[in-house]
Amino acid sequence: MKTGAVSLSELSVRFNDPSATARFGLIALATDLTSERDLYRQLPPENVAIHVTRVAFQNPTTPENLRRMTPRLSEAASLLAPSGPLKAICYSCTAASIVIGDETVRAAVTAGAGDVPVITPAGAALMAFSALGTRRIAVLTPYTVETSEPLATYFTARGLSIARFRCLGLEDDRDMARVSDQSIIDAALEADTSDAEAIFLSCTGMPSVNVIAEIEERTGKAVVSSNQASAWAMARISGFDQHRPVEFGRLFSCPLPVPSLGDAA
Repeated sequence: MKTGAVSLSELSVRFNDPSATARFGLIALATDLTSERDLYRQLPPENVAIHVTRVAFQNPTTPENLRRMTPRLSEAASLLAPSGPLKAICYSCTAASIVIGDETVRAAVTAGAGDVPVITPAGAALMAFSALGTRRIAVLTPYTVETSEPLATYFTARGLSIARFRCLGLEDDRDMARVSDQSIIDAALEADTSDAEAIFLSCTGMPSVNVIAEIEERTGKAVVSSNQASAWAMARISGFDQHRPVEFGRLFSCPLPVPSLGDAA
């Protein structure tokens, strides 16, 4: 088929100011069905972009399988480098960041993407508890007991006490992404105790942000989730100090604690 002649336009091209958009990186598991949506919902709605790369992961969600992502992180992070200057990069797996180690995650990500703040959900949760003035927590995870135990060790080693720790026993993170709102609410209420100061809903795959406000209303306590803490830390580190979406919990009314960035990764 004959086509018309193609000619070069004589108009000059104008470009938007690259600093007008706050750009974030997200390293998500290949099986992650939740993080990207949750971060977009919680970060400022205008002039924000999330650039996503994936890292290979195979279920079941065991400490051994989570550690296997370690040598893949730098390569995944390197795919974010062409996006230009990033405000922060989030490695979106709570359990993996704990068994791999926050510092190891940070070193691997910066090796691939350059010098940029690195957020892990576990590190962000620590910052959140500090910002909220919380020392004693109730914890809910969707994981097995084996995968949950390192989480308990991580928090207690950093000065928090655990009033009660409950897990749902799921092995596949795609199932974790399908846990219903009501199941999360019921399990969080069951995990709560009278002496817990806040409730932590672990797992970036579990869709917890939907129910944070309801659980806070019913318990009178602050609720911190993995994706909520990550989004809050990303927003505050990048200068969105007045971004305070009340539907995602008390945490968004808090500034970053000082010092803070070293605890986020």
